[in-house]
Amino acid sequence: MMDRRGLGLLGMGAKAGSTVVGTAGVRAALKRDELALVVLAANCSRRTDEKVGRLARGKGVPTTLGPTASELGRSLGRSSVQAVGVRDRHLAQGIEAVTAMDGRRS
Repeated sequence: MMDRRGLGLLGMGAKAGSTVVGTAGVRAALKRDELALVVLAANCSRRTDEKVGRLARGKGVPTTLGPTASELGRSLGRSSVQAVGVRDRHLAQGIEAVTAMDGRRS
């Protein structure tokens, strides 16, 4: 599972405006080919995985499994978040590297 380092990188990306938070926003950004990575909450709904995960995989955008929706939201200053999109390629690479070390990349 994504650890503190990955969540810290997501938080910094959110402050810098390099992320898209929420299922609808992530889907829209995917359709515009704006994302380098999608992070899905470990307990995201099947509907979110079908709508966001499948679209990301179809577009060749890597997806990674994050913590629960409440933990993901808390790291971004929200209550609960099921999907986060990362626009910045360097930030996405850093998150992927941290997640790959944890062995939970999909």
